[in-house]
Amino acid sequence: QVQLVESGGGLVQPGGSLRLSCVVSRSTFSDSWMYWVRQAQGKGLQWVATIAPDGSYTVYSDSVKGRFTISRDNAKATVYLQMTSLKSEDTAVYYCATDALGTTRGKGTLVTVSS
Repeated sequence: QVQLVESGGGLVQPGGSLRLSCVVSRSTFSDSWMYWVRQAQGKGLQWVATIAPDGSYTVYSDSVKGRFTISRDNAKATVYLQMTSLKSEDTAVYYCATDALGTTRGKGTLVTVSS
């Protein structure tokens, strides 16, 4: 059974940056598409970004395109989300997941963007 453990969240001012990490315990990690999704308080899960198994292909939601970068290190079984130019509307719990709906995801890490 896959386990995903996110870290790196915290409080940041608008315009700031954070890098999230997710360690994945899955023997087939290097063959797996990986995703970041988020959930703001009182709202449903929102897909954020996707990365191909070899990292050669990435795609982003319109709300984060140009500000967030997804990457991975297959040797470390870790996927990252570099977030820049953060906005208050980016405040949410961020999860890494093995599918775009976030059906299989970790416990998440809270990102709060506030002055």
